[in-house]
Amino acid sequence: MVNVVGIGGSLREGSQSERALRIALEGAAAAGAQTRAITGSELVLPFFDAAIPERTENARNLIEAVRGADGIIVVSPGYHGALSGLVKNALDYIEDLRDDTRPYLDGRAVGVAAVAFGWQAAVTTLDQLRTIAHALRGWPAPLGGSINSAEVKFDEAGGASEEKVVTTLKLIGRQVTEFAQSRKT
Repeated sequence: MVNVVGIGGSLREGSQSERALRIALEGAAAAGAQTRAITGSELVLPFFDAAIPERTENARNLIEAVRGADGIIVVSPGYHGALSGLVKNALDYIEDLRDDTRPYLDGRAVGVAAVAFGWQAAVTTLDQLRTIAHALRGWPAPLGGSINSAEVKFDEAGGASEEKVVTTLKLIGRQVTEFAQSRKT
């Protein structure tokens, strides 16, 4: 079984981006992955500083989860045309994996999606997440998600007002899992 870790959301419990992440992780689980979501308060980390070797419990948990992951899904809210500082700071901690046998996200599929109140921020945030995945040596999944929360609303039951958004997010999770499974064989 492969492990897929989801990172994202905001500090607001049940945020639209956290709900999108959970749907993508459902797609990964349906394809056979063991999943874990790191969201909200788990992402409250000191600003990343490579010169400071001490890590908080949340930072150590994040690093170990990513270290053991075969695939990653990142969903960020789009704020003012960019990914959130909360998500970016969490991704900066992946620098701690630089000396691993699998440095950074090397050889791992990375599914990405952005949720923003408007198309411009959703698209630019998605592009930034793909760029970061490349910089961390990850393999961005072929499908990414740009979700305009002015038009689409996620519900507490794990759905969305547009079924095609749910389908897209689940497909992202499936693509990450299938890539991870192919790398394990």
